[in-house]
Amino acid sequence: MTAPELPPPRSSLPEAASRFGAHLLASAAAHALDVEGVTGGPPGTPSLPAPPVTSASVLAPRPLPAAPAAGAPAPSAGLERILRGPSGLGTAGLRLFPRDEPQAPPSPPAAAAEGRPVPGLYHHTVPEPDPGLVEEVSRRIKAWALDEVSLYPEDWEEQFDGFSVGRYMVGCHPDAPTVDHLMLATRLMVAENAVDDCYCEDHGGSPVGLGERLLLAHTALDPLYTTEEYRPQWAESLHADAPRRAYRSAMEYFVRAASASQADRFRHDMARLHMGYLAEAAWAQLDHVPEVWEYLAMRQFNNFRPCPTITDTVGGYELPADLHAQAGMQKVIALAGNATTIVNDLYSYTKELDAPGHHLNLPVVIAEREGLSERDAYLKSIEVHNDLMHDFEREAAALAEACPAPGVHRFLRGVAAWVDGNHHWHQSNTYRYTLPDFW
Repeated sequence: MTAPELPPPRSSLPEAASRFGAHLLASAAAHALDVEGVTGGPPGTPSLPAPPVTSASVLAPRPLPAAPAAGAPAPSAGLERILRGPSGLGTAGLRLFPRDEPQAPPSPPAAAAEGRPVPGLYHHTVPEPDPGLVEEVSRRIKAWALDEVSLYPEDWEEQFDGFSVGRYMVGCHPDAPTVDHLMLATRLMVAENAVDDCYCEDHGGSPVGLGERLLLAHTALDPLYTTEEYRPQWAESLHADAPRRAYRSAMEYFVRAASASQADRFRHDMARLHMGYLAEAAWAQLDHVPEVWEYLAMRQFNNFRPCPTITDTVGGYELPADLHAQAGMQKVIALAGNATTIVNDLYSYTKELDAPGHHLNLPVVIAEREGLSERDAYLKSIEVHNDLMHDFEREAAALAEACPAPGVHRFLRGVAAWVDGNHHWHQSNTYRYTLPDFW
């Protein structure tokens, strides 16, 4: 069976972004030494982008790099890196202007990776993450899961390995300067999945009583300030189950590397995530299928947003709070989260249909609410994803033109890299995902 003809993908970079290249060059030349207020981070993070870390640089655990002295001139090579963008995977989608330097041989096409992309899905082809770096992150995260937080029993080990979280995070954060920075995102990703699995989904999750479980787990991210009499009981509760142990430990690592505003923005996005979990749980308890727009509203909260929002912390710099909070940036981050979450709906479709119970995902909701066949609902879901991706790229390019700050551009490239890395992981993780037979 062949799929209906889909419109050709739009350019990944609107014209506005290419016009913006010249503007950025002029702006950067005028402000080459005044970058502290744009890219300066908390103590322990570099103020300029560092080249992506590779397996060759992984010799031993290293502390987070120290910040340069206040007022120190930025090296010209660092400025040049800001202007041309990082060279890692997924950065082409928001490159502000083409490089004029010799290019490396092209990477193998995505078809060379395991799995295949959803036919007709708009995405960017990216190279395979560095295997040596993936191995190191995978080794460290498994040691953390077993030795520090006792995350899972022995019979869950195959599923933990099959998740391939090291490969996931290396692919999503190509500008992380050290393995220690990559581990910030990796621990949080594993902790978030533990909460989802153990509280909501496969491993004993239930909509019944979910609000209480999420509230108590959230205090591992956003500490409880209470009286001396009751504080010990709360502190003890943070070790009561695997999700809370994982949240507590992952957040402790994160706050040591992040600024106060970066940590608080992450807490805010995790509260959004937990609210989305509760909406989906309410529908499950009522055996209710929401309208398509209602489902998409829930998915704007129950989505990957906390992951790309920390791209600057993982990259070793800080996008200042006022730039992160501006409406245009919030729209870009929301669209990135929405698009990447529909990617999850599409790749996990058959996995969820085979699981016990009635799982809501976009194809299921469209089929039930709009009276379409499973195949047509799935194909329409692809169109919804593609529209969200085009909106994300258009809004990101418009923001890059409107806000000519190197830190903003680097953050946008980081979000785009996360979007691309997220798709690549879903496409190639054949342990977890298979596509439906609709083509």
